[in-house]
Amino acid sequence: MKFSEEQVKEIVALKESLVEQIDKHQESIEMLEKNITVLDLFLKDSSFTKASQLEMKKEPEIHTKPEIIEKPVKNSIPIKRVNDGKIIANAYVTPEQLSIVLDNEIMINADTPPFKSFFLDRIIGEMKKKDFQEAENGKIQKESIIDYIINKNGSDIREIIIKNYRQKERVNELINTAGWSLTRMLENIKK
Repeated sequence: MKFSEEQVKEIVALKESLVEQIDKHQESIEMLEKNITVLDLFLKDSSFTKASQLEMKKEPEIHTKPEIIEKPVKNSIPIKRVNDGKIIANAYVTPEQLSIVLDNEIMINADTPPFKSFFLDRIIGEMKKKDFQEAENGKIQKESIIDYIINKNGSDIREIIIKNYRQKERVNELINTAGWSLTRMLENIKK
């Protein structure tokens, strides 16, 4: 089958367009791979503290009513900005929940990336998916599925409460990824 000169030109143009698209997507893939490598290096170089190594301190009982109300055991873990080591938040670990309380000087809007896309959707979201599967399989109760609450002052995040983390390994992952996310959010605010 013979093609007209016009058809040959169109086919050549289509081929060139496809080659350009492949090159463009190849560059995007390489950039994504570089970003993953940087994140892997960051996570590898971050200091991880095992929850089992945390010093447990029992707070005194407080009498506010005739009955005794026990405060949960808390540990304060500083969360530092990646680039300069400045404390941007403190994490408090109890057997039931992890609370990440931002420093009073830190003002970050909850809509600032990568908070929702990375920390909430990817990190906590993946944990939640696993918990749902375990609940479906009868390994845990539905009430034990990880969940979170974001306390705000206006639109600024003041505290992130993560309930039912269940596994000590998750505490380290949540604290480290929160530190990374908050650092990136602060950088995005300055841009």
